[in-house]
Amino acid sequence: MAFDLLIENSKGLVQVRDSTPTFLSGSEMGNLPILPNAYVAVKDGLIVDYGRQEDAPSEATQKVDASGRFVLPSFVDSHTHLVFAASREEEFVMKIKGVSYEEIAAAGGGILNSAKKLQSISEQELFDRSMPRAIEIIQSGTGAVEIKSGYGLTVKDEIKMLRVARKIGAETGLTVKTTFLGAHAVPREMTKPNYLRLILEEMIPAVAEEKLADYIDVFCEEGFFSRDETLSIVEQGKKFGMKPRIHANQLSRSGGVQVGVAAHALSVDHLENIGDEEIELLKGTQVMPTALPFAAFFLGLPFPPVRKMLNAGLPIAIASDYNPGSSPSGSMPLMFSLACIKMKMTPEEAFNAATINTASCLELLGSHGSITKGKKANLIITKPAPSFAYLPYRLGYDWIDQIFLNGKRINYT
Repeated sequence: MAFDLLIENSKGLVQVRDSTPTFLSGSEMGNLPILPNAYVAVKDGLIVDYGRQEDAPSEATQKVDASGRFVLPSFVDSHTHLVFAASREEEFVMKIKGVSYEEIAAAGGGILNSAKKLQSISEQELFDRSMPRAIEIIQSGTGAVEIKSGYGLTVKDEIKMLRVARKIGAETGLTVKTTFLGAHAVPREMTKPNYLRLILEEMIPAVAEEKLADYIDVFCEEGFFSRDETLSIVEQGKKFGMKPRIHANQLSRSGGVQVGVAAHALSVDHLENIGDEEIELLKGTQVMPTALPFAAFFLGLPFPPVRKMLNAGLPIAIASDYNPGSSPSGSMPLMFSLACIKMKMTPEEAFNAATINTASCLELLGSHGSITKGKKANLIITKPAPSFAYLPYRLGYDWIDQIFLNGKRINYT
């Protein structure tokens, strides 16, 4: 067989697995298979072979020499707000001066600020503004991404956001999963009961009619949406085929984890304020605890107690939370480093959290997250590196040399 692409002489193929039946938990997360001095072969956009260099095939349309470099599967980012109208650096300055996240939101900033800006532009302009961010995350090694709505807060603007997210997937080669997050904040001009009715009776059916969302999410937090409100929204979403994931326990012990477990959510995300009760509740479930380390870093919040969670046998996923207010970066290499530095995860644990486990909670484990025969050839070739641990150690250094999506080299200029 003549392969389309042969990457050969790599220092190591990272995350090589014959199969990936499920996510990794507890002590399993410390196991990261690396095949030294190896090749990987690609045909029709898929990984079809890999092995020791001495067994490498000779025929390929394109050959890439990866001597001294590691070959990794692309990151899977399972939590982003990538589609937005404008940055919010003015709020960044307010935070520096001591204004809290809650105070900014109460003054009409935060999510409502982003909603106002997004409502004022067309769908095409929103796409044009969001595409550079999609290219940016591809260049930093992301091959699959979840994108939420939630800055529309009207029926037409939530739909606008989700259409743009779908179009990003069609235009870039990124694998995109979409999440309806109409319950992100209550518009200033509406009462909460009226907005809840709008979400339940109009937004969810309209989004479902166009098949725009794989998932449904709620910001379950004090001052936003309560436990009971969150549960009613996600249960309605489930009736329309949207599986739940929950913004949980970011600013307080909000009950979001409890709702996530009760609703059989795919993930509960943030967890800066998770306690022993929630950790115990998550044991034995299929709900993926997801840490968003840059949001905690950027807001000066406590980091999720990941070591305690791992010691309890839980799985952990890591995502970027890319958004204009509290996590203005979609760089998964940065999240990888922060997970090691601030949450005391080993490089092996952190990489598993950002590939296998994020692929699992986006229901992409059959096609993403590892170097496995039959999976998409979404691959990263690093710059020369002495060891795998060197990658998260070099915080802020661009250690990516080449990116492949669906077996094609990506070269944005």
